Amino acid sequence: MTKSGKPVARRKTVKPKELQITPQELTEFYREMLLMRRFEEKAGQMYGMGLIGGFCHLYIGQEAVVTGIQSALKDGDTILTSYRDHAHMLACKIDPKVIMAELTGRATGISKGKGGSMHMFSVKHGFYGGHGIVAAQVPIGAGLGFAHKYRGTDNVSVVYFGDGASNQGQIYETFNMAELWCLPVIFVIENNQYAMGTAVKRASSEVELHRRGESFRIIGEAVDGMDVVAVREAALRAVEWCRSGNGPILLEMNTYRYRGHSMSDPAKYRSKEEVQKMRAEHDPIDQVKKRLLDNNIMSEEDAKTIDKEIKAIVADAARFAQESPEPDASELFTDVLVAE
Repeated sequence: MTKSGKPVARRKTVKPKELQITPQELTEFYREMLLMRRFEEKAGQMYGMGLIGGFCHLYIGQEAVVTGIQSALKDGDTILTSYRDHAHMLACKIDPKVIMAELTGRATGISKGKGGSMHMFSVKHGFYGGHGIVAAQVPIGAGLGFAHKYRGTDNVSVVYFGDGASNQGQIYETFNMAELWCLPVIFVIENNQYAMGTAVKRASSEVELHRRGESFRIIGEAVDGMDVVAVREAALRAVEWCRSGNGPILLEMNTYRYRGHSMSDPAKYRSKEEVQKMRAEHDPIDQVKKRLLDNNIMSEEDAKTIDKEIKAIVADAARFAQESPEPDASELFTDVLVAE
């Protein structure tokens, strides 16, 4: 039902709208995705040096997804995701220094060094967490959507989850409730083709994941998640759908991760040729760079300057993290909810 209480005639596709993107926006997409790439490369390096403990899941290859979607959001919108969350925080314009400090478990981290790589959080930036339990963030995302609707705003809740998580039962309970209550939730499946080490076709009877909401009357759309412009276009349609009071929508972002599921994954379940082919033909950053160069928006020299600036930002974040103190032992007893 819409906000007026009238039933909504469900559509199988979202009405296309012409995408307006400026040279400045395209350049900013390039900078944002390059920051994510260089940040994650540095995080992988620091993990190898023993400076990051626990698990660490890198986003390398998937940068177009969160960059394109975030560009369609506004203040008051909320996002939350899984444990592969570093780039999502960068997309929310959170300082790379406090993100890297959190990865290394320092007191200056965004979660005071208590969350680490998998459990970062910032209400100030509308980021409601990376979540370590597979699919646990999805019902929380619906809860945020309920809050937006209850407060009478036109804000939306964006909840990201992976192809592996899409087989979890709690997601379908959430789909049912979100559609029943007409909640403004954009469900984003980041389909990077492998759930840990299992290909989608080996674990899912329906591999077109954007169809997963059909039995709940939730419309879905498959998107080239390696093309930031295509992602932005789909995100604008989805945001318009939700802000207009039409209820939830599902976006399947077909993307690819270049590294293993986590830093401890050797990724032997796929060939090097497969990964190299994706890098060579579909890399999201290279695609934007080519557009910028072909349209004379940016020169090769400009690209080198941007890369140099981004590397300096990441190096500064790494230095800040390593020079920051570890949390005091007394912090074990703060920020703990106790039920009496």
